[in-house]
Amino acid sequence: MRTLAFGYSTRCNIKCEHCVAADAIPKNIKMALNQAKKIIGQLAAAQVQGISFTAGEPLIYLNDIAELVGLCRDYDMYTRVVTNSFWAKSPELADSVVVQLKEQGLAQLRLSYSRWHQKNIPQQNILNAARSCHKNGLDYFISFVTDFSEQDDNFEHFLRQHNLKFFPEPVIFAGRAHDFTRLPLHTDYQANCCPMNPYLAPSLDMYACCDAGSHFTATNFFHLGNIKDTPPAQLFAESESNRLYNHIRNMGISTLASFAGFAAREIIQYRKCELCEKLFNSPERLRGLRQEENTGLNSWYR
Repeated sequence: MRTLAFGYSTRCNIKCEHCVAADAIPKNIKMALNQAKKIIGQLAAAQVQGISFTAGEPLIYLNDIAELVGLCRDYDMYTRVVTNSFWAKSPELADSVVVQLKEQGLAQLRLSYSRWHQKNIPQQNILNAARSCHKNGLDYFISFVTDFSEQDDNFEHFLRQHNLKFFPEPVIFAGRAHDFTRLPLHTDYQANCCPMNPYLAPSLDMYACCDAGSHFTATNFFHLGNIKDTPPAQLFAESESNRLYNHIRNMGISTLASFAGFAAREIIQYRKCELCEKLFNSPERLRGLRQEENTGLNSWYR
């Protein structure tokens, strides 16, 4: 099933230290509404079945996003919006936004939450947004971004105390979080297979990965092209036929790292996206993997 993270704008009303969607000095780029409508039509023609409106803070442009969600509904496309909940300052304000989006056909709200977000957005906003979703019959979940340090314990306790639906999401060491101190991992050897949901940036550049992939500037490994020049259907097809991308999806990044010469002890010290960057944002390693993508790599996978 084809899905896409849709970056309508890079603009955000807060500046979180951990943000993967922005560098230290972000550029504010926004699609024109009519342009976004045309693109959604192209995505529907490319058989995209789900869109997640993300990047920046989508609900700064609430009416635009509501209109785009309604258009997706007309194309029978699933929609989700990722938001920091700045708009949920009271139960009444939360209801007004949730009802508007639900009436346009939104399937789910993803509420971003972390000790970094909550320096700017009161925790009560998250509670208001989640309760409004429950009250008005809109699915939601809370994306609890964490580096798994003790500093996050009270934030997790807040979610459990109020019986909110959440999942812990590891911070990605890219964007503003690139220089964060890494804590050692304590886990089993993981395959680290990645579905690689594509990302469409407000610049109309399309990337094969919606997480840290757009930051791989040394190789541009995940950059598929720009939809001003190449139809989305063709870019999706290129992503789906790329041998190394499929090795990431099926073999997993740990296996690729092992093949590339990383010691097993070293592999388990990295989280998935960080290990991916060490492999694919290195021109030398990327050349070696491309030379073996149809030969040696195939025999490395058990």
